[in-house]
Amino acid sequence: MQLLKYRILFFIFIFPYFLHAQVFRNYSNEFLNIGVDAAALGMSKAVVATTNNVNATYWNPAGLVGIEDVQGSLMHASYFAGIANYNHAAFAMPIDGESALGISVIRFGVDDILNTTELIDSDGNIDFNRISLFSAADYAFNIAYARNLIFKDVKFGVNAKVVHRIIGQFATSWGFGFDVGIQFERNNWKFGLMARDITTTFNSWAINEAEFEKIRNAIPGQNQTLPETTELTKPKIQLGVAKEFRIGRFFNLMSEVDVNVRFEQSNDIFSSEIGSIDPAIGFQFDYDRLVYLRLGVGNFQYITQFNDGKSLSVQPNFGVGFNYKGIQVDYALTNIGSVGNALFSNIFSVTFDYSFFRP
Repeated sequence: MQLLKYRILFFIFIFPYFLHAQVFRNYSNEFLNIGVDAAALGMSKAVVATTNNVNATYWNPAGLVGIEDVQGSLMHASYFAGIANYNHAAFAMPIDGESALGISVIRFGVDDILNTTELIDSDGNIDFNRISLFSAADYAFNIAYARNLIFKDVKFGVNAKVVHRIIGQFATSWGFGFDVGIQFERNNWKFGLMARDITTTFNSWAINEAEFEKIRNAIPGQNQTLPETTELTKPKIQLGVAKEFRIGRFFNLMSEVDVNVRFEQSNDIFSSEIGSIDPAIGFQFDYDRLVYLRLGVGNFQYITQFNDGKSLSVQPNFGVGFNYKGIQVDYALTNIGSVGNALFSNIFSVTFDYSFFRP
C-alpha cells in the first residue's frame, strides 16, 4: 500500500516536469548528467582526463583510443525503493591503431505509474477500474568516434546522441546533439576536456492533446495551458587534470581534479550570471591493477536554509573494484545524479575486455 502511495505521488510531481519545456532550459535532459560506470561514480565523476575504456563513450570519447580490443560494459541501478531504474550498456572496438568506435544506450525510467486522470467518471463517482498504468522513460543512444591527432599525445573524440523521451500515451519527444572531447598527456600528466551539448541538444515534444484535456482542469481553479513543445539544452564543459604515482612495487595512486562549468547561474560553489563552477576530486588506489579503492568528493553546493541562510553541502563518494582476466566488477556508494539530499545508492557495473580471452 505504501508503494502504491509513492507511485501516485511520483506521478503528481513528475508529470509537470516532463511536460513543461522551454527554449534554453537550465535543466533539460537531466538524466544524462547522472553518469555511468561505478568506477567513475566512486571518484565523483572526476575522470574526464583518465577515462580510457568502453565507458569513455560517455565520459570523454577521446579516451576510446586507449582500448586495444573489443570491450563491453553493463550497469544497473535502482532508485526510490526500486521505483526508478537506470540502465546502461556500451560496446567499443578499435578500428585501427589510431582510431576507435563506441556505442551506448541509456534508459532511465519509472514503470507502472498509476494514471488516475479518469478515476472519477462523468457522474462524479470514483471507479478504481478506470485506473491504468503507464511508463515514463528517457532513452539516449550514443555513437562515438575517436582518433589520435597528428600532434603528439593528443586524442580527439566526438559523440553524436539521439534522445527519446516517453511519458506513456501523454507525450513523446525526440532530440539530438553532439559532444566533443580531447585528451592530452605529457610527462605523466594527463589533461582532458569534455564539451557536452556543444551544438546545444534540441528536443521536440509531441503532446497528445486529447489526453491533455483530461487533466487540464484537474486542479480546481487552475486551467493549465498547453506547454511549450521545444527545448534546447545549454552546453556544459568539464575540464580535468590527473597524475598517477607509483608506490612501491605493486601499488599505484591516481588522482584527478575536474572543474564542471555550466553557463547559468546556480547554487554551485562558484556562481555568477555568466556561469557556475563545481569542482570534483577523485582518487584511485590499486594493488597491481587487480584490486581498486576509490574515493571522491564533489557536488559543492550552497543550500538555502529555512531562515534564508546558506550552508555549503559537499557530497562524498566511495567505491571498490576487482579486475581479473578481462572482467572488472565495480561498486560505488553514491548519490543519484547529485540531486539534493536524496539517499545514497548502491551502484554496480561490470566491464569486459575481450583481449584477455584471445588465444
